[in-house]
Amino acid sequence: MFLILAFSFVNSALYSQEIKKKSSENFPTKFKDTLKISIKETVKDSLGTKSKDSIIKPVELLESIIDHSADSLIKQDIKKNKIILLNNAHIHYKDIDLTAGYIEINNNTNIVWAKGIKDSIGEYSQLPVFKQGAEESVQDSIAFNFKTERAKIWGLKTEQDGVIIKGEVTKKENDSTIYVQNIKFTTSKKDNPDYYITTKKAKIVPNKKIVIGLSNLVITDVPTPLFLPFAYIPLTKGSVSGFIMPTWGDTAQQGYFLQNGGYYFAINDYVDLALLGDVYSNGSWGLRTESSYAVKYRFSGNFSFKYENLINSIKGFDDYSKTTNYNIRWSHSQDAKASPNSRFSASVNLGSSTYFRQSLNEYNTNAFLNNTLSSSVSYYKKFIGTPFNISLSVTHAQNTNTKSITMSLPSLQLNMDRIYPFASKSGSKNNALQKLGVTYTLRGDNKIDTTDDFFFKKEMFESAKSGLQHNATFSTNMKVFKYFTLSPNANYKEVWYFDRINKTYNAEEDIIVTDTLNKFTSYREYSTGVSLSTTIYGMLKFKKGRLQAIRHVMRPNISYSYRPDFSSFYEEVQQSDDPNDVLEYSPFSNGIYGGPGTGLSNSLNFTVNNTFEAKVMSKDSTKTKAEKITLINNLNFSTSYNMAADSLKWSPVRMNAGTNFFNKKLQLNLNATLDPYAITSNGTKINTFNINNGGSLFRLTNAALTMNYSFSSSKSNKQESKKEQNAKANNSDGIFGENLNNSNSLGSQSDTNNKTVKSAKLYHATFPWKLNLAYSLNYSNSNRQKEISSNSLMFSGDIELTPKWKVGFSSGYDIKSKGFSYTQLRFSRDLDSWKLNFNWVPFGTRQTYYFFIGVKSSMLSDLKYDKRQVPDRRLF
Repeated sequence: MFLILAFSFVNSALYSQEIKKKSSENFPTKFKDTLKISIKETVKDSLGTKSKDSIIKPVELLESIIDHSADSLIKQDIKKNKIILLNNAHIHYKDIDLTAGYIEINNNTNIVWAKGIKDSIGEYSQLPVFKQGAEESVQDSIAFNFKTERAKIWGLKTEQDGVIIKGEVTKKENDSTIYVQNIKFTTSKKDNPDYYITTKKAKIVPNKKIVIGLSNLVITDVPTPLFLPFAYIPLTKGSVSGFIMPTWGDTAQQGYFLQNGGYYFAINDYVDLALLGDVYSNGSWGLRTESSYAVKYRFSGNFSFKYENLINSIKGFDDYSKTTNYNIRWSHSQDAKASPNSRFSASVNLGSSTYFRQSLNEYNTNAFLNNTLSSSVSYYKKFIGTPFNISLSVTHAQNTNTKSITMSLPSLQLNMDRIYPFASKSGSKNNALQKLGVTYTLRGDNKIDTTDDFFFKKEMFESAKSGLQHNATFSTNMKVFKYFTLSPNANYKEVWYFDRINKTYNAEEDIIVTDTLNKFTSYREYSTGVSLSTTIYGMLKFKKGRLQAIRHVMRPNISYSYRPDFSSFYEEVQQSDDPNDVLEYSPFSNGIYGGPGTGLSNSLNFTVNNTFEAKVMSKDSTKTKAEKITLINNLNFSTSYNMAADSLKWSPVRMNAGTNFFNKKLQLNLNATLDPYAITSNGTKINTFNINNGGSLFRLTNAALTMNYSFSSSKSNKQESKKEQNAKANNSDGIFGENLNNSNSLGSQSDTNNKTVKSAKLYHATFPWKLNLAYSLNYSNSNRQKEISSNSLMFSGDIELTPKWKVGFSSGYDIKSKGFSYTQLRFSRDLDSWKLNFNWVPFGTRQTYYFFIGVKSSMLSDLKYDKRQVPDRRLF
C-alpha cells in the first residue's frame, strides 16, 4: 500500500529525466536566506543591491514608473526616500501588480514591503495580493525587490493548476523559482481543508513543476502513517507522460492480480497513447493499448486493442485450460468542414466471440449483454459537376453465440442521382414526361462467410463470393381526378458472376455431382408497376368542453406490380436412372445476390396509414389558442393479393401502431400479424378462409407490445433529441446498467462542468429521483399454441438521498421465467475534494463489485484507493 501511494505521486516519466538534473540542486539542510529583511521602521537592503565598491555609485532610476494609490493615506518621507500607502493600497510596476492594506516603498533599496491591517473589529484584513503576469498569490506579508525581482513571503497561499499551495516562509528568485518551507498541498478549497500533504521544504517552478522532499498525508488534520520520501509533480498546461498506477485484487482462479497499470505517452498535441497491462499470480496476463487522436477541423478518433492470455486452474487438474481472447475497436469521424464532397468514417468492433464473457478486465455492460459485433469502414466521394457519387466500404458482422462471421471485403457502390432527361431547359417539370426520373446503381461485393476458428486464415478467403449488380429505375408521377397521384415505375436488374454451379448425374454411383466452374455468367430480370395514392382528412368538432376537435389523416395507397417468369435461366439435371426424372436447379445458387425469380408475379398491394390528433384548450385562461395533441402517431395496415398464385393469394395483414402519453413520457408500440387463412390440426395452412372454417375473420398469429416510461421528481421542459428518443425506444439509455469503468471516471463531464453548489434543507427536504421502465411482451399463435413467448420488465433509476449521496440501480424481471435479469446497484458519495463510488452486481454470471475512493482533481488523481472483484465464472 505504501509503494502504491508513493509512486502514485511520482510521475516517473519526467522524474527519470529530472532526477539527473536535480542531483546538483538537492535541498540544503537549511535555506540560505539571501533576502534577510528585518521588519523595522527602516527596511535594510540585504539583496545585494548596494555596491561593495569604495566609490558609492548613484542609485539607478527604475526602468518604469511605479503607479500607486491608496484610500486613507499617501505619505512621502523625502528624507528617507520612502512612500507609505495605507488602506486599499495599490501599486503597479511593469507586469507587477500589488494590493494590500499597508505598502511601504523604499526608493533607496528598491524594496517594497506590504502587509495587511486590522479592521474595526480587530481582524487582520486586506492581505497582500501579488500578481505578476498570469501568476497570483495571497500572503500575510511580502517584501519584494523591484530591481532583482526577488521576494520573501510570509503565509503564502497560491494555486497552481488546481493545486492549492500554502507555505509559512517563501523565497522567490529572479528566475521565477520559488523555495518554500513548511508547505501544504491540497485541492480542497475549504479554509480548513479536508486533506493536505505536508512537507518541510519544496521547490516550485510555476507552470512547470513542483519538487518536494519527505511528505506526509494528513486527513482532517490527523496525520496518517503514509509517507512519501520525495515527489515530482509536473505543472503543465497540456498532457504529460507518466506511469498509470494499477488496481489490485484477487480472484479464485487466477489468484492475486494487478490490473490497468502501465504508461501514458503524451506524444504531441494531436495523438496520445496508453500502454496498459494485467498480471496474475497464476501466470495469466493481459495487454491493452489505447490511443486518441484529433486534428482540428479535419478528423478525430480513437483506437484500442485488448489481448488476454488466461490460465484456469492448475496444470495437471482436469479443469485446467488456457484461452486467448482479443478485441479491436476503432472509431474515426471526419469534420464536416474538412471536405464537403468526400467523407471517411470508421466504426470497428471485432474480436473473439468469447471476449466479453471470459475477460477478467472488461466491464462494458451492454457489450456483454449484446450477442453481436459489427464494424464498418467507409469512404464516400461526390463527383462535382456530375450526378455520380461513389462509396467504398468494408463491413463485418459477428454473432458471438454461433461464432459465425460475415464480412464484405470490400463493397463498392456507384450511384447516379435521379436525372430528368425530358425536363425543360429551365428545369421546370409540368407533365408526366418531364417528371420522368432515372436512377442507376452499380454495386460490387466480395462476401466472406466464416467462423472464429478460421478468422483471417487462408480458409477464410477460400469461401469468398464475388459479384456485380446493376440496377436502373424509371419513375414518374401525375395527378389524376384532381385528388389522386398516379406513379408508374419500371425496374431493370442485371447480375454478373465470375463462377457458376454445374450439376451432372453420375450413373455409376447414382448421385448428383456438383462442380463450380470459374467462368463469367450473368442473368437479368425486370419488373414494372404503378401506384395510386391520396390523402383523406377528417375532422370531428365539439362545441362544449376543452376538447375542440379530433383530426384524422388517412393515407391509402394501392399499387400493382408485375414481374415475368425468369425460370429460363434455370437448368435441369437427371437425378435417377429414369431419364425423365429431372431436378431443376439454379446455376447462380452460390451467388451473393441469389438467382432470378421463378414464377409469374402479378400482385396488388394495399397500405393504409393513419394518424389521429386533437385540439384542446389549455387550462390557463390567458391562452386563447388551442394546443395540438397527438393521440396516435401511426396506425398502419398492409397486405397484398397475388393474382398469379394458384392458392393462398392473400398475404397476412400486418398492423403496427404507436403513440405516447403523459407529455411523451410513455411510449407505446404494438404490432401484430393477422392471417386470413385457416390451418389444419397439425398446423398446415390451407386454401380456406378462416371465417369459412368456423373461425374469426383473421387469425392472430403473433403480436408484440413494448412500452417505455420515464418519470422523475422534477419537471423539465427540455425537448429530447432524436438520438435520445431512439435510445429510449431501443432500451439503450442505461436501463441495462452503467459500465463499471465509466461510472468511476473522475474526468467525466458531469463532474467537471457541474458548478452548482448543492445544499440540504432541514425541513420539507426533497429527494430528487428518476425512474425508467421498459416492458416487453411477445405472443405466438402460428400453430394455435397461444403462447406468450417472452414477458419481461426492465427498470433503472437514481435517487439523491442527500445533496451528496446518490444511489442508483438497474435490473429487470422475466415474468415468464420468474427470475431477475442482470442487476447492478450503484452508490456514490461526493466528499467535496474527494469522491467515493461503489458498484455492485450482487448475483449472476457477472457477480462482482468495484470500490473506489480518490481525489477529484486530475493533478492528484493517483491519490486513490480502489479494489474490484473479478467474477468467478466457475460457479455459473
